[in-house]
Amino acid sequence: MILQIKKLRENAVLPLRATGGSVGYDLCAALEEPVTLNPGETKPVPTGLAMAIPEGYGGFLFARSGLAVKHGIAPANCVGVIDSDYRGEVLIGLHNHGNTPYTIQPGERVGQLVLLAAALLEVTECEALEETQRGAGGFGSTGR
Repeated sequence: MILQIKKLRENAVLPLRATGGSVGYDLCAALEEPVTLNPGETKPVPTGLAMAIPEGYGGFLFARSGLAVKHGIAPANCVGVIDSDYRGEVLIGLHNHGNTPYTIQPGERVGQLVLLAAALLEVTECEALEETQRGAGGFGSTGR
């Protein structure tokens, strides 16, 4: 299977897996100049890429762990979702959860794309659901 990518900006970088065992493809900031994220601030960061994700799959945008743990920079919506029928530029809404400003450099790796199969089920309303041992137990219901 192939993931088709179209560069929309001259400085866009094709997604790359850092190692043979990497599941995520690093996405880079297609910026003309550095952009600073102040504490508590969110900004959309362009990747300069559009893609054709195969039907039945979704593209999921996750934080890069080093950027998130060391600097508090992570996607504002925790995980971004790219639908298979979206053909616009992939933007990553980054948020600064830290206490100091952080400057994103042009070409910096700012997120990772993971492609996952999506179960596309028919939705139907029903009067009752099958009972389970857990039942309606919610948050913390299986802990001590």
